Amino acid sequence: MSDQRTFCPRCGDPMSDVAANDPLGKSDVGVCDDCYFEQFELVDAPDRIEVMVCATCGAVHRGNRWVDVGAKDYTDVAIDEVAEALAVHVDAEDVSWQVDPEQVDQNTIRMHCFFSGIVRGQFREAEATVPVLISRQTCTRCGRISGDYYASIVQVRAADRKPTSEEIERSKEIANKIVADMEATGDRNAFITEMGEEKDGLDIKVSTNNIGKKIANKVTEEFGGSWEDHETLVTEDEDGNEVYRVTYAVRLPPFIPGDIIELRDDDDTDGPILVRSAHGNLKGVRLTTGERYEASYSEGDAPNARKLGSIEDGVETSLVTVEDEHAVQVLDPETYEAKTISRPDYFDPDGESVRVFKSRAGLHVLPDE
Repeated sequence: MSDQRTFCPRCGDPMSDVAANDPLGKSDVGVCDDCYFEQFELVDAPDRIEVMVCATCGAVHRGNRWVDVGAKDYTDVAIDEVAEALAVHVDAEDVSWQVDPEQVDQNTIRMHCFFSGIVRGQFREAEATVPVLISRQTCTRCGRISGDYYASIVQVRAADRKPTSEEIERSKEIANKIVADMEATGDRNAFITEMGEEKDGLDIKVSTNNIGKKIANKVTEEFGGSWEDHETLVTEDEDGNEVYRVTYAVRLPPFIPGDIIELRDDDDTDGPILVRSAHGNLKGVRLTTGERYEASYSEGDAPNARKLGSIEDGVETSLVTVEDEHAVQVLDPETYEAKTISRPDYFDPDGESVRVFKSRAGLHVLPDE
């Protein structure tokens, strides 16, 4: 009977069926287990790994870019970097591994790695120790922030007045939210360089023109008004391309909801207007009649008018009597004289008191807010 056994081409010893059917590297001629494991390494590990992190924001440099990892310390980062750098032998199956990090000092983490797997039907184990060195640098984003870099500036102003504290604070909130939303999507180029209140309004310096445009759009969407952009050549990049800085000039309407205005048109005899909206064409209500008012298309949000005061200037006074459907009698809050004034549609005849507004245009009943 002939011998059908297979012999190792390297040492000449008989090979098991597993070895004979499991060629080295899955492509070369098979060798016996002893020869195979003589040069076998379950894991190929680097001598050390260096991780660049930003000393300011904690971002990690990976490939050719900085990545925000949100880590409280760099142990998890070190584990991820080691896992990426290790190479497990292609013949190994059912591989598992664990790591025991050792914090050597502030900038060094020694990673003790333990591996196991099945190779040629045999259980194999391996250990590797990989030092991870933390190199602290400054990322591009933090470098730009510290250098007061900005690509555009949003100037929030108002026509014929200074923006209110509410408009200023809300504009800041809008800018912060826009940048936060962009950062949440992984955009590391999104940041606010500076926000400062000027005597005429608010200046917001931001990192990109896109952010400046978004802020200008959102502020005018919320408060009305309009904006214009103006480019200024500031430098050239390394390729000789011109680099421009863009100013977004936001102009808020001259009147805001709650203002009480009087048209400067001599033909207008319908009395003061309580402003309800400054979006598009200014809209409001007449204090004498309660009728709705809307400025013409040509006037937009800035009709030719003067401000008499605000609804907050209204005071409570006694209702003396309801004379008819067009007039009521109230006490003047300053002289305490009984005065007959116009009765607007929104007037409540069942009340004992009423809020009124007094100005050079006279005494008028205010709507309940």
